[in-house]
Formats: sequence, structure tokens, C-alpha cells
Amino acid sequence: MAHHKSAIKRIRTSLKERAYNRHYKKQMRLAIKAVLNSDNKEQAATELKNAYKIIDRLAAKNIIHKNNAANKKARLARFVNKMA
Repeated sequence: MAHHKSAIKRIRTSLKERAYNRHYKKQMRLAIKAVLNSDNKEQAATELKNAYKIIDRLAAKNIIHKNNAANKKARLARFVNKMA
């Protein structure tokens, strides 16, 4: 366990940030699953728009890297475009 007051505060802060990041990453994973599990192309397109919004927000807040966000968006777009 940390001995310095600043180290103790840092541990407290990092736990809060971890909970915050996990919450938003979970939202992102659920949005991606919604796109991948959609039945038709129209539903997938609406879910894709929602997923883009969440992924872009996470990249802007540095919760995920911008290249990681771009890869996820490209993968989802490719999936939706291949749907019949």
C-alpha cells in the first residue's frame, strides 16, 4: 500500500477513472454487438450510426486510441456494406 498522501490520492483517482473507462468501453462493445446482430441492412445502418457516435466519443476522450477507433469503424462499415 502507498505511504505518501499523494500516492494514496492517485490510487483513489485511478480507481474512479478505471470505473468510468470500463463503463464507456462496455457501452462501445454493446453498440458493436448491436450492429453485428442486426437482422437487416436498414437496422444495421441505424445501429452503425449509434456505434460511430460512441466510438468517436471514446477516441476524443482518449479512452481508446484514434487508430483503434478507426479500425473498429472500418470493420463495422465493411460488415454493413456486405449485408444483402
